[in-house]
Amino acid sequence: MRGLTASGVAIALAAMISPADACESLQPGPRGVVTEVTDGDTVVLDNGIVVRMIGTQAPKLPLGREGFEAWPLAGEAKHHLEEMVLGQAVTLRYGGERVDRYDRALAHLFVVDESGQPKLWAQQQMVANGMARVYSFPDNRQCLDELLAAERQARTDRLGIWQNQYYALRSAEQPERLSDLAGRYELVEGRVLKADRAGSRIYLNFGRNWDLDFTVVMERAAIAMFEEAGLDPLALEGALVRVRGWVDDWDGPRIEVTHPEQIEVLSTR
Repeated sequence: MRGLTASGVAIALAAMISPADACESLQPGPRGVVTEVTDGDTVVLDNGIVVRMIGTQAPKLPLGREGFEAWPLAGEAKHHLEEMVLGQAVTLRYGGERVDRYDRALAHLFVVDESGQPKLWAQQQMVANGMARVYSFPDNRQCLDELLAAERQARTDRLGIWQNQYYALRSAEQPERLSDLAGRYELVEGRVLKADRAGSRIYLNFGRNWDLDFTVVMERAAIAMFEEAGLDPLALEGALVRVRGWVDDWDGPRIEVTHPEQIEVLSTR
C-alpha cells in the first residue's frame, strides 16, 4: 500500500537518489541564494522569499514565542542546515500548495551547481542525517516515499534525534503515556484491534476500551483520499501500523489522520 508502506549509512542512502532525478513530479519554482537559516526547516533567500521546507519537521526553536521551550537538538538541526545551504544557490520545487498563511513558500529545496543542476536535496539530507522527521499535509504529498525511507534508515542507525527519548517511537499499548503527550507530534506503533465506520467517520481502535485506549480517527475528506488512492482503511483491522500526527486527548489519546501517508503498514497480520 503506497504511503501505508523498508532499506547503509543514512548519507549513503541519500546519495542513492540523484537530486536531479528526485521527485520528478515536482513543478519548478524560483531560484535564489540562501542568506539566512531560521531553524532546521526554514530559510530565507536573497530575493526575500521565506521557504518552509515542506515534507519535514525539524526540532523547533522558540523564535520569539513567549513560554515556548526549544525542542531537544533544535540548535543542532539549525546548524546542520546552515552547513548545507547557507550562502548556496538553490532552486525551489513545488509539490502541492505553494504558500502558507504566513506567506512562506512551501517548497522542496535543492542546492544547485554552477550549471544550475540540483546537487543536494535539503529535505532528504536533513531526514537522512536524523535532523528532521517526515511531516506531511493532505495538500502536499509529493516525495514522501523517499523521505520516509530516509527516516527509517536514520532511525535504525540512531542518528541525530533518534538517540533522544523526546522523539522515540511510542507504543499504542501505553495510552496513559500518550495522553500525557497531548499537543505533541508523535509516531505511534501498534496493532489495530478493530477498524469500524460510525457515521461519516472511520475509527481505528488499538484497545478494547474505546474511551481510554489509543484511537485513530478519519473524517470524510480523509476517507475520500484513501479511496482515491485505492486504499481501504477498514482493511487495516489486525495490521501492525505506525501512525504519525498530533496527539490530542478526547475520550482517550488519539491522532486524526487526514491523508494516507500518515500511516505506514509494518505487517498485515
